[in-house]
Amino acid sequence: MTHVLTLISSTDNGLQDDLFTAIENKIAPTRKNWLKQGKAIDLFFSSAAINDLASVMQPQFDDAKIDAVLQADHDTRRKQLLCADMDSTLIEQEGLDLIAAHIGLQEETAAITERAMCGEIDFAASLTERVSLLKGLDASKLDDTFAQLSHTPGARTLVQTMRDNGAKCILISGGFTCFADKIAEQLGCDEAHSNILDIKDGKLAGTVTPPIVDSARKREILLSEQEERHLSPGQILAVGDGANDIPMLQSAGMGVAFRAKPATEAATQYRIRYNDLHALLYIQGYDEDSFVS
Repeated sequence: MTHVLTLISSTDNGLQDDLFTAIENKIAPTRKNWLKQGKAIDLFFSSAAINDLASVMQPQFDDAKIDAVLQADHDTRRKQLLCADMDSTLIEQEGLDLIAAHIGLQEETAAITERAMCGEIDFAASLTERVSLLKGLDASKLDDTFAQLSHTPGARTLVQTMRDNGAKCILISGGFTCFADKIAEQLGCDEAHSNILDIKDGKLAGTVTPPIVDSARKREILLSEQEERHLSPGQILAVGDGANDIPMLQSAGMGVAFRAKPATEAATQYRIRYNDLHALLYIQGYDEDSFVS
């Protein structure tokens, strides 16, 4: 079976000749395909020894801030379903923590968020605790918070390129509809699933409408879409950063830990540490000329 090792540098000229020499000294690729000159390349190998090569060279890749993704080269490499987390994945911030900043509790909620994303505490319980701290906040502050959110570079290109090639793209977030619905619209996602913040008399009630979109619910949504579209796991790409994303990532044929917590990285063989979301297109074999923005 042919395997493909995709190397993606965090700089435009980070893939140098000495790196390829080191690779070829261990096992020669049968073919090379530049996805972006100097930045992203596919190296094809026919030998199973590529598995050892990737692990042996991982420290060298990390030193050079190069993401390396190894997979079998097959006809499902370009996925037909994208299930993506929002906070710290499609956007660069944690929305709840920014809301809490309006009442001076950002550090307190951020500490709870960190523990939840690392898998140290239950996500649903931590969400309930953090939202309770927001009780009484004027709901107009949600619009102020939304204005502070920024897309992770490559997010819209990822969604638009995959949709242009027939994929369905779904945002699945443990965050809130007041942000997720707008982010999904801006990026061009087909659907968004997230939690509803309860509002009473123009103020946050300190609760969310059940059921909570937690790790189990994220997985359920992915599996429901898989069944509805008659897809194999190999046709699905999921991406997230926190422990609450792990069941979703493990249910996809390609579950990518994106700038993720250690527990999330440990749960999947695919990880992007140094690059932005354009990397998720490179690992599907898209070259830069194929990107849709």
